[in-house]
Amino acid sequence: MIKSIADIQVHGKRVLTRIDVNVPLDSDGVVADDTRIRACIPTIRSIVDRGGIAVLVSHLGRPKGKPQPAFTLSPVAERLSLLLGQPVPLAPDCVGAETEAMVAAIQPGGVILLENVRFHAEEEANNTEFCAQLARLGDVYCNDAFGTAHRAHASTTGVADLFGEVCAGLLMQRELDYLGTALAHPQRPFVAILGGSKITGKIDVITALLTKCNTILIGGGMMFTFLKAQGLETGTSLVEDDKLELAASILHQADTGNVQLMLPVDTVVARQFSNEAPYHTCPVTDIEPGWMGLDIGPETAASYSKIIMDARTVLWNGPMGVFEMSNFAAGTRSIAEAMAQATRNGTVTIVGGGDSAAAAAQFNVTSNVSHVSTGGGASLEFLEGKSLPGVMALDRTYEV
Repeated sequence: MIKSIADIQVHGKRVLTRIDVNVPLDSDGVVADDTRIRACIPTIRSIVDRGGIAVLVSHLGRPKGKPQPAFTLSPVAERLSLLLGQPVPLAPDCVGAETEAMVAAIQPGGVILLENVRFHAEEEANNTEFCAQLARLGDVYCNDAFGTAHRAHASTTGVADLFGEVCAGLLMQRELDYLGTALAHPQRPFVAILGGSKITGKIDVITALLTKCNTILIGGGMMFTFLKAQGLETGTSLVEDDKLELAASILHQADTGNVQLMLPVDTVVARQFSNEAPYHTCPVTDIEPGWMGLDIGPETAASYSKIIMDARTVLWNGPMGVFEMSNFAAGTRSIAEAMAQATRNGTVTIVGGGDSAAAAAQFNVTSNVSHVSTGGGASLEFLEGKSLPGVMALDRTYEV
């Protein structure tokens, strides 16, 4: 059983809270996109508004286990202060006597952000003594960082074992509720849209969804490996030749199972991987040598959109084309807009993090779908049916 922060009495307690504020910074060291920071505000508010003390733990970038000024969490502390409307001091380190003294001085209703936990190699090593030092900073442990839940690090798993009370933050709980329900008890028809550049990395997701979905819609670069596996000409499109046999096997599994796996019928092809390159739309059966597919075509987009709007649960993971280039963004835009329309019609719609979340933001549908996951890698592993270490560490049997 996993408790929520809402179930925990926090008044007067220090809540060591793992958040994921690994945000992009611009050239001036200012937060360029605060989506992840905003996502953890409800959990922080739940703590401070009930008289708890939020002791925030996070990483930023890959400082390789030592302090690097470029990866300080100072810009995050500034943005948190603005969003919360109260001071958020930054501790000089995430462990040590000075940090312990600063945490001890924070009054109920206050917040403190610890410096980048990855400034210590012991974080990724899940070092026992390092976990003990972190644990001294809290009375309760809360994990609200779904995006790092697939990593067995000190701040996500090891430290949790040292607390009598552990819980999930509101964001973590939301992720588990939406992704878990979608997989275990979906309203049907259940449709999955899978895109992205390669089958590699999505193999286990496709295999898992073959037993759960009614329909799987394939797009993105991975579609050309499936098309070539059917014997079609794919020109210079991205193809994983070492995965052709696997693609054929997946198609066979779909044919012999109860899932409809659909491939695009048309594509937008270009001479080069460039927005300035000559391009046109053609059936997938007519791709000529020297041309590469960079998006699904309009006929495919229209048929996929209809299937999405007729569904009751939709999971989207991976763009349909190179949506960062305007000439090859129409397919992904169509999917995003269909997701928004389906949501308005009462469908449960889930965007599975990573590039899909970026596409949802680009096409202004983030607030118009049921849920946008904050965890790219974690979402994939969850959908594959894997146990996430950061989630398992919260699973306790409590006496009632």
